[in-house]
Amino acid sequence: MAEEAGLAVGSFYQHFRSKRQLVIALMDELLDKLSGLGLQPQTAPDPRTMLHTLLSSAFAHDLHYLGAYRAWQEAVLSDTELAQKQREIQQWTTARLTKLFDLLQRMPGARTEVDIRTLARVMDQFFWSLLAQAALMRKPELNRWLDTATHLIYHALFTD
Repeated sequence: MAEEAGLAVGSFYQHFRSKRQLVIALMDELLDKLSGLGLQPQTAPDPRTMLHTLLSSAFAHDLHYLGAYRAWQEAVLSDTELAQKQREIQQWTTARLTKLFDLLQRMPGARTEVDIRTLARVMDQFFWSLLAQAALMRKPELNRWLDTATHLIYHALFTD
């Protein structure tokens, strides 16, 4: 990792005691960036456009942390503390999506009978999975996935 960053190994250990500490610091930075994203429905010509803009914006931030997230996934497999933290992170991200979907459900044309908590859990799992795979995708393919996610959420929440 030090070589990839263009640092001497000793310099790495001046800043971090271990690879685990680095992975935690990078994940905390990713979460800090995510918490700064305003997941509020903005004015747009239609809900579908607004959804696509929100998803694209959120993923644009996430893509800067692909390597860190892949390292995080590996660390979670063998570290029970990090696995617990991962569950807490997913509860937090699901809660954020639930809040967004609740706001969307209040818009004209929205379906009122949708179980938004379950929809948020499903989409949260989908987004984490997509982030894990995004490093292997070219931008047009990732955009198709985001278009599909937009389509799924829109049709789950709104009538045509």
